[in-house]
Amino acid sequence: MTKILANLYDFECHIFRSVNRHFDHKFLNFYFRNITHLGGATFTIASVLIFFVLSSSQTKYVGLASGLSLLISHLPVVFVKKIYPRRRPYLALQETKVTVNPLKDHSFPSGHTTAIFSIVIPLFLWMPILGLLLLPIAISVGLSRIYLGLHYPSDVLVGSILGTLTGLASFAFIEHKLMNFLIL
Repeated sequence: MTKILANLYDFECHIFRSVNRHFDHKFLNFYFRNITHLGGATFTIASVLIFFVLSSSQTKYVGLASGLSLLISHLPVVFVKKIYPRRRPYLALQETKVTVNPLKDHSFPSGHTTAIFSIVIPLFLWMPILGLLLLPIAISVGLSRIYLGLHYPSDVLVGSILGTLTGLASFAFIEHKLMNFLIL
């Protein structure tokens, strides 16, 4: 079992290095250093609040579902980071390229990736055509976390799964409650 885990870690480090090695590419630096902020707390919370406040009464439930998903998704992120204190790749792997003033907390799972997927999925379920725009952005946020040397691929994968599952559950919950309300 230890050999399998070691091989999986080696494979993950290989994927990490193949993304992170492009760190000095001018266009990629500009793109990933900017898009990564779309998964940050300031952007995700502000976008949910703006969507909720500016949307019509019929679409407020989507903003509510995104907000609920964002809130719920971060409970396990905080919990898992405490019980599984995985060091960030730039601290564990030599020759990792990283931005100035990198994060110092634990890396597993990726909070930025969790956040962006948790708010995008309800919007995607509400209007699937938005998926053509929003899902590539969410994936780019996840890739940016690897590119910038802050997360392993499994951190990002688990974050995207966690954000997706809470997005699906929150949307279904809000939609169910809305339908019950409309029927009454």
